[in-house]
Amino acid sequence: MTENPYQPWIVTIDEIRNEVIGERAIKTFKLVFQDEEVKKNFTFLPGQCIMVSLFGSGECFFAISSSPTQKGYIEASVMKLGKVTSALHECEVGDTLGVRGPYGNHFDVDGWKNKNLLFIGGGIGQAPLRALINYAIDNREKYNKLDIIYGARTTGDLCYKEELADLEKREDSDVHLSIDVEEEGWNHYVGFVPDNLTRFDPSPENTIAITCGPPIMIKFVMQNLLKLGFSEDQIFTTLEMRMKCGIGFCGRCNIGNLYVCKDGPVFSYNQLKNLQGDM
Repeated sequence: MTENPYQPWIVTIDEIRNEVIGERAIKTFKLVFQDEEVKKNFTFLPGQCIMVSLFGSGECFFAISSSPTQKGYIEASVMKLGKVTSALHECEVGDTLGVRGPYGNHFDVDGWKNKNLLFIGGGIGQAPLRALINYAIDNREKYNKLDIIYGARTTGDLCYKEELADLEKREDSDVHLSIDVEEEGWNHYVGFVPDNLTRFDPSPENTIAITCGPPIMIKFVMQNLLKLGFSEDQIFTTLEMRMKCGIGFCGRCNIGNLYVCKDGPVFSYNQLKNLQGDM
């Protein structure tokens, strides 16, 4: 982070990938720092966030969707929703943006060594999970079984399709995909993500469950995990979309007495169980 927390580093858009096309399109932006020292020394851990600014339009918070094991760049996946995200979707390779961060806490990549990791994502909520999945793949010897449950409304709404297809081919990970409504040619589960979780019926033994997606999905995923025997300290989620300034000044990201930018964005169910009415 720069000495001035409001001063961004300058980055160049090196690549843009279309994840989802349509009214709520999603694009992944590969960003390269222009300052060689920053490019070399910028560090973060899976789960942390950045503020991306498009000069003249504003700035927004995004989870870093790439892994810190992928050097020389960072990635952010952006859904087209409002003024700033719509403007970002009009950017092209070679354009200049600002980045400040990283902000927030992170997934406990050291404390979760030698454990099974269960990822449960929905839609754009797969972005922070992708960072941890790729980190675990690149440090495969440190973690046990990897299971990925991921779903969206339609096949067109699924992100990271090529990466998921590659993960399906691996012998050291299992992928369980779903869509909400049946489509011709779809040979995976049809139904909601929480139901696919119950159908899969994972064992809680030596397992950490990490979920991110729409709030209603997270709510029912957490409920189903508890029914499956997971303890409150085995269930984690991220709430980075609640952030605003990133440094605890604006007070916009409070949930009860917690601030997402200072206490999160990664929380255990145990931390959130008494605050869910405020989520």
